[in-house]
Amino acid sequence: MLFLLSNVYAQEEQQSLISYIKKLENHFDVKFSYIDDDLKDIDIAIPKNLSTLESILQYIEDTFHIETEKLNDRYYTLSTNNQVNVCGVVLDNFADNTVMGATVELLGTDNAKITDNNGAFSFDNVPRNASLQIRYLGYVTKYVKVESLLEQGECPKILLAPYYEQLDEVFVYKYLTSGIIKETDASITLNTAEFGILPGLIEPDILQTVQALPGIKSIDETVSDINVRGGTNDQNLILWNGIKMYQSGHFFGLISAFNPYQTDKVTIYKNGTPANFGDGVSSVIQMETGNSIPENFKGGGGFNLISGDIYAEAPITNKLGIQFSARRSATDFLRTPTYKQFINRAFQDSEIRLQNNSTVDDEFIRDEDFFFYDFSGKILYDLNDNHKIRLSAIHIKNNLKFEETNVSADETNISLLKQNNISIGGQLQSNWTDRFSTHLNMYYSKYNLDAQNVYDNQVQQLFQNNQVIENALKLNTNFIINDAFNWNNGYQYIETGIVNATIINQPSFESELKGVIRTHAPYSQLNYNSPGNKFIGKIGARFNLIENLGTFKKFLIEPRINLNFKLANYLRAELLGEFKSQTTNQVIDLEQNFLGIEKRRWILSNDNTLPVTKSKQGSVGINYEKNNFYVGIEGFYKNVDGISTSTQGFQNQYQFSGEIGSYDVKGLELLINKKGDNYSTWLSYAYNKNDYTFDSIVPQSFPNNLDIRHTITFASTYTYKDLKLSIGLNYRTGKPFTEPVPGDDGLDDNFTPPRINFQAPNSSRLPEYFRADASAIYNFQIGRTIRANAGLSILNFTDRKNTLNKYYRVNQDDEIETVENFSLGITPNVSFRVSF
Repeated sequence: MLFLLSNVYAQEEQQSLISYIKKLENHFDVKFSYIDDDLKDIDIAIPKNLSTLESILQYIEDTFHIETEKLNDRYYTLSTNNQVNVCGVVLDNFADNTVMGATVELLGTDNAKITDNNGAFSFDNVPRNASLQIRYLGYVTKYVKVESLLEQGECPKILLAPYYEQLDEVFVYKYLTSGIIKETDASITLNTAEFGILPGLIEPDILQTVQALPGIKSIDETVSDINVRGGTNDQNLILWNGIKMYQSGHFFGLISAFNPYQTDKVTIYKNGTPANFGDGVSSVIQMETGNSIPENFKGGGGFNLISGDIYAEAPITNKLGIQFSARRSATDFLRTPTYKQFINRAFQDSEIRLQNNSTVDDEFIRDEDFFFYDFSGKILYDLNDNHKIRLSAIHIKNNLKFEETNVSADETNISLLKQNNISIGGQLQSNWTDRFSTHLNMYYSKYNLDAQNVYDNQVQQLFQNNQVIENALKLNTNFIINDAFNWNNGYQYIETGIVNATIINQPSFESELKGVIRTHAPYSQLNYNSPGNKFIGKIGARFNLIENLGTFKKFLIEPRINLNFKLANYLRAELLGEFKSQTTNQVIDLEQNFLGIEKRRWILSNDNTLPVTKSKQGSVGINYEKNNFYVGIEGFYKNVDGISTSTQGFQNQYQFSGEIGSYDVKGLELLINKKGDNYSTWLSYAYNKNDYTFDSIVPQSFPNNLDIRHTITFASTYTYKDLKLSIGLNYRTGKPFTEPVPGDDGLDDNFTPPRINFQAPNSSRLPEYFRADASAIYNFQIGRTIRANAGLSILNFTDRKNTLNKYYRVNQDDEIETVENFSLGITPNVSFRVSF
């Protein structure tokens, strides 16, 4: 029989499975039960070495996935097995790393799995002829047949290839130091987490850092008085998480009030501002904290010779997270060399001379009790992937008691100051579809300044209060029309109330001025990006309806344009323009009586003594970058109308006149920057011709108080392993001031008290300003997860005595005094920080 069976196999090597089954029935005296349709299209050739029924049936089962079942010694069933179990392990292209969280989908069904921490997945009872689709962000989607996986054995490895996409070229210019980028819309962004080092800075002080950019300086060396393209500080719109800030500095302007270690991103606009920004006719400085729920707890802290701070961010759940930061000065219990230099700068012994240049011999004793702190926090809650809630709060405080005794006259003056800013805001970010999203922002902000001055051994007392309360609701929408166009629309409602109160006991005087302005501002902006980013354009307009209750109502249209286009390889041009307005300003009140304390107070436009301030600006720029060599040049013209002499800081015959006028600035800004793997060197130059025009002043046109014609900065940074070094030189021409008429004609005795006869306004200039700064930071590891750095900075290491201001006043003996204020002397600072 075996001989006959072998002979059959040898003669019929390839035959239909059904006919072969019948031969088996005859040879082995068995019966098979099956469905003809399951077997009719199958051909078989049994290997010659198989001779037993069991081995032949096993071969059929393995080869054709036909399940055999023995019912008894004679009867068997045959059935196709289309449902199988399958598994696999997903790895990267080099089989080095598992791909966790990849999506494995059974095509044609709703059945899908996610790979586990080991990259593994499995399916039960799936069709043998099915296919799997494996997807993961950053990798090419892969399709695999279930049958091919089964042939490879148990849980085979599946390799995913990385996905490479040819992206359109994006033109951003990284310059100066790491973390500073010029965007295609000409804005500048600062990423504090990536921030490198700048001369004189060992920590990324936000408002000090922006002064490294061309066209942005502080003429009086403070962060609370930043001048952008010849404008005053109150002409800057400063935002923190979308909230307008009315206080920006500590130590009366020498230190920024915003903790850089919680701030994630800073954006600066000098021109071409998007339509969603109102206010701020000179610039916008927008600060944003982190906006994503952290995956892990992280934080840090540190100290320098002025203050100490901590910050942290932590996930509470996968949908809830928190951020906070806190800083407090040590100035009320620790007097460091840095503190002494800051005190001398803020409340310095001004050098006082009489008109005949003889020095006033009065001896002064000064004592101060001063501290500051700030706290900020943020709650992040994700309702789901498409709707997110963010709540933010910030509190800034300055407290000062300043006592000055004139030993010669046995006279004591006391100044008390409390300055607070409390702001709370909420945001709802929603993605309604893949193309349409909204951003709703609401906030409440309150700024309060209380000042008390006690003169002449408490004979005369002056009380002042300045309070700003602002409520706002802002809605922004974004609609993606197609790959090239997107459309921004929105509406903003802003209500600003300001109180100014003054009380003097001798002579008796009381004044309280209140005002409220409400602004309704819809806006629209169309954005376009051509293929390859050869042309990028933003065109929009803002429509402001401004109401000062009981005083005036105005409607202003503010067009905005921002164009960026490719001229040639590595060369792009930009064209920017904007109309803007603002209704809040700062008057500089009692300039000579505040002993160096905060002198500015916020007021509202009333369309009479102070109109709505309006600006027009246009600029053209060219940017070239190749092989880490960057050259940018920009020319601009800016006109600002509706300014008052009371907001400009005059210290001459027009200090209190309240004349209304305008100023025009024509300027040029140049930046040359060469970067390497471990160094960056740059040279910047700014030219400004800044002139006032006041119709009721003779002459009608004269130099602006902030007319700094030439500004030059040369600086360099170098990194060696964990050590960062930086040095920089700053030069600028002197600011204008007004001198008295020489000789006896300088004092007019026809008034009581006598008045000074001044020469033509701003017809003289201070000496040139020069300052050299240096800094160093060393990074090191304390533990596996704890990093640290130590820093050293020296401001004005040449100890040059720069004159920042010069003005004149009449003393008690009816003599003209010259008062000069000087810059910081040589000022060292050290810091130590840890982060984890």
